[in-house]
Amino acid sequence: MIGTAILSHGLESGPDATKVTAMAVVAERLGWKTIRPDYRDLDSAHGLECAQFRLARLVDAAKSVDGPLVLAGSSFGAFISGLASLQVDTKGLFLLALPLQLRGHDTRFDAADVPLAIVHAWDDELIPARAVVDFAEARRATLHLVNDTHRLSEHVLTTAAWFGQFLERLPR
Repeated sequence: MIGTAILSHGLESGPDATKVTAMAVVAERLGWKTIRPDYRDLDSAHGLECAQFRLARLVDAAKSVDGPLVLAGSSFGAFISGLASLQVDTKGLFLLALPLQLRGHDTRFDAADVPLAIVHAWDDELIPARAVVDFAEARRATLHLVNDTHRLSEHVLTTAAWFGQFLERLPR
């Protein structure tokens, strides 16, 4: 095993969602262990108000990992992954449809200074692409912009392939 990738699903999704499942398959083929926390109980009870509970669950999962850790997530899962990287030793972040601030919250996105790749859609109806471009430029992050919407449903396999490339490029 090379390391562990924790893949966090979005708000209206689950651990068996198409994107995180495709990414897990690629990571496991490359020799990575994967963990996909289930946040659905928190999401259904609290929606975006559960950010601190999601964060605690993710940090607990990350602290149980031995060896190199990569955090990946989609939308709300991406936001929480960045915050978790500030609390646990993380080798890289791979984030999809990244919100830079949650609706109705003061907390802005932040993340550890580690290799960062972002996949975002030009036509994301929730998160303007321009804001993500500016953020990625400031962080010198790898940015993949695609012709798609927030769900990135037209780019599942492409995103999974990019995740594999990201994992392969991480320093050992």
